Amino acid sequence: MDRPTRTLFNALWKGVLLFVILDLLVALIPPGAFSRLSLYNSVFPGRQRLPFGENIQRSDNLSLYDLDAMFASLALPAAKPAGEYRVLVVGDSSVWGTLLRPGETLAGQLNALDLPSRDGRRVVAYNLGYPTMSLTKDLLLLERAAQYQPDLILWPVTLQSLPRSAQLSSPIVANNAAGVRSLIQRYGLDLDAAALSEPTFWGRTLIGQRRALADFFRLQLLGLPWAATGIDQDYPADYTPAARDLEADVTFAGLSGPDLPADALAWDALRAGMQMAGDTPVLLVNEPILISNGKNSDLRYNFFYPRWAYDAYRAQLAGLAAANNWRYLDLWDAVPETHFTNSAVHLDPSGEAALARKIGAEIGNR
Repeated sequence: MDRPTRTLFNALWKGVLLFVILDLLVALIPPGAFSRLSLYNSVFPGRQRLPFGENIQRSDNLSLYDLDAMFASLALPAAKPAGEYRVLVVGDSSVWGTLLRPGETLAGQLNALDLPSRDGRRVVAYNLGYPTMSLTKDLLLLERAAQYQPDLILWPVTLQSLPRSAQLSSPIVANNAAGVRSLIQRYGLDLDAAALSEPTFWGRTLIGQRRALADFFRLQLLGLPWAATGIDQDYPADYTPAARDLEADVTFAGLSGPDLPADALAWDALRAGMQMAGDTPVLLVNEPILISNGKNSDLRYNFFYPRWAYDAYRAQLAGLAAANNWRYLDLWDAVPETHFTNSAVHLDPSGEAALARKIGAEIGNR
C-alpha cells in the first residue's frame, strides 16, 4: 500500500472510530441536557404556546416530544415579574387553541381582560395546553409548570380526557415513558406502566436519537419565519364543521350505559393533579361542549358524548369536587353551539371570549 493510500485509510478508520465513540458517549449524556439551549427568548421571541404542528411549511411549527425543548421555546420567564399574578392554563386542544390565533385562545382572552387579582396584581395567563385528550398528558405538563411559580393553575377538563384507554395513547405520553412511570409510581395511578416502551441504550445513541435531534434543530430554525409572521398553525380557508346531525349510537368508550363505572375513568389522575399542585390553588373547569339540536340529539349531545355518559360524568365530577373541597366551575353549557368550529370542544374567538369572561370573573372573586 503506497503512502497516500495508507494516509487516506488511516484517516478513514480514525474518523469512523471517533464517530462510534461520539455515538456511544451521547447515550451516556442525560436526556434533555442540550434541550434547554434554545434560540427562543434570546435570538427569537418566545412562542405563545407549546410547539405543535403537522405541516411545517404552512404553520412554521412542528410536533416534538422533548418537553425541555418545548418549554424552553415558550415566552414564560422562570423569574416572575413583580406585580404579576401568574395563571398557568393546562388542558387539551381547546386550551391550546385549534384554529385560533394566540391572542384568541383562552389565555390570550384572559390577558385581554386586564384583570386585577384580589391583592392588586395583574393577572397574566400562560398557555400550556397541548392537543390530545389525556389527563396523564396534563400531569406531565403540570409537573413542569410547578417550577414557574404559578399563583393559580387553571385546568379545563372534559370527559374525553378521562377514559383509562386514553391515558397512554397520547404521543407525548408514549414518548416520555420515564416521566410517566414516575407519575404512576408516585401517585399510585391505575395505569399499565408495562405498556410504555423505554428507549434502549442504542436508542439513546446519536444515531438512535437522530429524529429527536432533527426535530430539535428544526424547531430552532423555525424561530425565524415564526417571528416574522406570528403564524404557529395552519389556518385553512375552509374546514369541516363539528357534526350537528349525529349517529343513533349511545356507546362511549365501549360502554352502553345506563351507568358509567367510576373505575372506567381516570379520576385518580385528576386527584394526582390536585395533589401535585400542593399549595398552589387550582381552578378546575368542566369546559364547554357543543350541545346539538340536530338529528339524534335526543341520544347524544355531540359526536363525542352520548347523553347518559356525559350526564353521569358531570354528576361524578361535581360530587368529587364537593367531597374534596376543590374549586370547581361547571361551564359545560356556557357557550351556544353556533360558536363551535371543527370539534365539539373547539370554540371560535367570540365563544372563547365569552368563556374567558366567565372564568375571569371567578378568578377575580377569589
